[in-house]
Amino acid sequence: MKLPLKINSSNITILATIVLFICLFAVGSIFFTGFFAPQVFLNLFVDNAYLIIVATGMAFVIITGGIDLSVAAMIALVSVLSAELLKAGVPPVAVIFGVLVLGIIFGFLQGYVICKFHIHPWIVTLGGMFLARGVSFLISTESIVIDNPVYRTISNAKIPLIGSSTISVSVIIALVTVAAAIYVSRYTAFGRNVYAIGGNERSASLMGLPVMTTKVAVYTLSGFTSALGGIVFTFYMLSGYGLHLMGGEMDAIAACVIGGILLTGGFGYLLGPMLGVLSTGVIQTIIMFQGSLSSWWTKIVIGFLLFAFIVLQRVIVSRKERRPVSQKLKRNRTQKTEIPV
Repeated sequence: MKLPLKINSSNITILATIVLFICLFAVGSIFFTGFFAPQVFLNLFVDNAYLIIVATGMAFVIITGGIDLSVAAMIALVSVLSAELLKAGVPPVAVIFGVLVLGIIFGFLQGYVICKFHIHPWIVTLGGMFLARGVSFLISTESIVIDNPVYRTISNAKIPLIGSSTISVSVIIALVTVAAAIYVSRYTAFGRNVYAIGGNERSASLMGLPVMTTKVAVYTLSGFTSALGGIVFTFYMLSGYGLHLMGGEMDAIAACVIGGILLTGGFGYLLGPMLGVLSTGVIQTIIMFQGSLSSWWTKIVIGFLLFAFIVLQRVIVSRKERRPVSQKLKRNRTQKTEIPV
C-alpha cells in the first residue's frame, strides 16, 4: 500500500510541527475539562494574531539567512505612537496609515544599511531595536490608555462562527497575511529569489538574481509586518507602552524555528511560523488551565522545543550536505566499472 504523503527532508520539519501541535492539544484535552472546545482553539488565534503576523514577516528574513531583532521594539513604538496621536485627535485612518509607512521606512533603512555596507544583520537590527525602544520612551515613559471609539469598536468586534464561537478582526488580518505570504513564496519571482539567496547567496548573485534588491525588500517587508502586528497588538491591548513585548523578538524567532524555518536560510514553509505560534500558545493555555504553575514554565518548555527542532534542522542540513558527495562517489564507481566496447 502506497502512502499518500512521503516523509522526507523537505517536509519532515513542518510535519513535526503539526504533530507537536496535535499532541499538545490532545494532552490539554485529556487532562483538563473544557480544554477541547472550539473557543479555546480559536482563542489561540485571537490572543496571538499579532505574533503570527510578525513571525510571518520574520520568516522571509530568516529564509534569506538574516535576522531582525527590532520587530518587538517596533510593535512597542507603534503602540505608543498610535496612542499619542489618537490622544492628540489625529483620525484613526491617518494613524494606521502613518505607522505602516513608518514600519516600511524603518525596515527599508535597516535592509539598505545591511546590504550597502555589508554589516551583519544582528548588529544593524540590534541598533534598530534600541532606537525604536528609545524613541518610544521619548514619546512617553508611561502607559497610555487608548479610548478612541474606532479602536475600541474594532477591539471589541466579534465575528461569529459555528455555534457561540467567535473570532476577532485581528484574526482575519493575521490569516490574510499568512495566505498572502504563502502565495508570494510559492508563486512569485520575489519568493523564488528569497529561497535562492538563502540557499547560496553567491550562486544567486552569479545567476544574475537581484540579491541586494531582494534583501532590502525582505527587511522592508519585515518592517511592514512589524508595524501591522503593532496595530493588531494595539487593538488587542488598547494601550501604548514602551515596555510592551520585551523579548518579543525571541518569541517570533522561536515560532519560526519551531515552525520549521531553517536558521541557516534557504528552506521553510510560510505556514510554519503560524503553527509555531499556535504550538507555543497551546503551552501557555495548558499552564493557565493547570493554575498552579508559573508562567515561566512556558519559556522553559519552549526552550526544550527549540533545542529539539534545532537538532532536527542540523540533521537535515547534514544529510543534504552529504547527499551530493555520496551521489558523486556513486557516479565515479559506476564509471570505473563500465567496460568500454
